[in-house]
Amino acid sequence: MEYLSKFMTYLQATKNLSKKTLLAYKSDLLQFFLFEKNILSPDICAFISHISLNLKLKDTSIRRKIITLKNFYDYMLNYNFVPSSPFVKLKFRFKQERKLPKTLSITEIGKILKCFDIDSSSLSTFAQKEYIRDAALIDLLISTGIRIGEAATLTLDDIITSERILLIHGKGRKQRLIYISSPVTWERIKALIKERTNTEYKHLFVNRYGAPISIHGIEAIYKKYIKKAQIKTKSTPHYLRHTFATNLLANGADLRSVQEILGHASVATTQIYTEVTTKRKKQVLKKFNYRNKL
Repeated sequence: MEYLSKFMTYLQATKNLSKKTLLAYKSDLLQFFLFEKNILSPDICAFISHISLNLKLKDTSIRRKIITLKNFYDYMLNYNFVPSSPFVKLKFRFKQERKLPKTLSITEIGKILKCFDIDSSSLSTFAQKEYIRDAALIDLLISTGIRIGEAATLTLDDIITSERILLIHGKGRKQRLIYISSPVTWERIKALIKERTNTEYKHLFVNRYGAPISIHGIEAIYKKYIKKAQIKTKSTPHYLRHTFATNLLANGADLRSVQEILGHASVATTQIYTEVTTKRKKQVLKKFNYRNKL
């Protein structure tokens, strides 16, 4: 455990990683330490076989653990805790299925938004506040494709009201600016800003107790409106991000711009959405192209 403690201190000091990433590193290494008794001369293959065959972990999880262990032993080697890295002659290959992003249809998005086309004046004070928050939150996710973790961390200071722009704090502590192009979305955000003026916290979205909303809180809100909209799908809020990106590309946006808007580190991550749009175009052409019947 001494090596784990030193490695975690090293990561915190040198890698500028998020708290979530640091916890993932720690979790992976703790699992490895429970399996491997000789940390200084480990049997990496035995561990990988264990998590693959016995624990039946997915390839994505196994790959992450391999990366964690490789970084750990690179550190151990650099600081002379081991004479060599056990990964020197090891190569792992995985045939990983590349799944297309799951999206909602435009009709389904319309049903969700229709949930907010009500007269909120008849609601109780508490219900009215909740309605204003939920309308702004769901509409923002639909209109910008931001991650729910990014929405949860938004503060009033991140809003440039004169420009209708939000400062988004993305993955890897990278910031980007997002323009609110929809007037309806912007009006809902303004209504929420007005509601959030007198508060202990500066966060834009808060729970019923006035504390910053959590990712789980946003997921619960999304489930509530999926049910209200009578959408029979086991979707998550991330479907809104996929839907946003897919439709940007389908409507003619260039790949590089979509990458910047989504906050992807690599354009390769964004490219998978082009496959979704192509699939939809094929479906439309097969079903509606008059030439098929001639």
